[in-house]
Amino acid sequence: MRYDSVISGRFLERPNRFIAHVETENGVQTVHVKNTGRCRELLIPGAEVYLAKGSNPNRKTAYDLIAVKKNGLLVNMDAQAPNQVFAEWVLGGGFLPDVKALRREYTYGESRLDFCLETERGLHLVEVKGVTLEEQGEARFPDAPTERGVKHIRELQRAVENGLDATLFFVVQMENMHSVSPNDVTHPAFGTALREAAAAGVHVCAWDCAVTPDSLSIRQQLPVLL
Repeated sequence: MRYDSVISGRFLERPNRFIAHVETENGVQTVHVKNTGRCRELLIPGAEVYLAKGSNPNRKTAYDLIAVKKNGLLVNMDAQAPNQVFAEWVLGGGFLPDVKALRREYTYGESRLDFCLETERGLHLVEVKGVTLEEQGEARFPDAPTERGVKHIRELQRAVENGLDATLFFVVQMENMHSVSPNDVTHPAFGTALREAAAAGVHVCAWDCAVTPDSLSIRQQLPVLL
């Protein structure tokens, strides 16, 4: 996936989870943050960030904050990007060889899951999680407690128990991580649910991404340490 009209700047502050102030060559911009997570380890005053021009000219904020450099590592922090890049990858034959159709926002049980793939073997449900938290070369998820994430995992487990295929797919929005693992310190219930689901037959996999200021593409598989 690609972004249009990307410019760089320096992060100044984040008054709330939706907006940030960024210094650019055209002055200080109030921009939309495309990630409502904490991102405290990323959005540090003075950090180099990248902004994409919004497509709606009537918006109050002209730019979206989409990426940031952390100690030289470029991290895409657009929360909408993982689903988009995963869908492009699936349709290009990258995930499964026999996908006949892709449905988004698929309701199963009491949850709305990201994708339902129609394959020759039947339905395959997929929940995608974007990963932006890095600790000493290891990717962790989540960066904040997510009861919604736990609910999604439980729904995937129920799907498997009812005879369907299901996958929890981590899109790591940066390169060269050694592995991905649940962030038990931040939300132990997520890790517990993930391990139980994996034991029940839910596929758990992770791929990192090639990241540039104006693009994101799925790159290579990473080990998931449960």
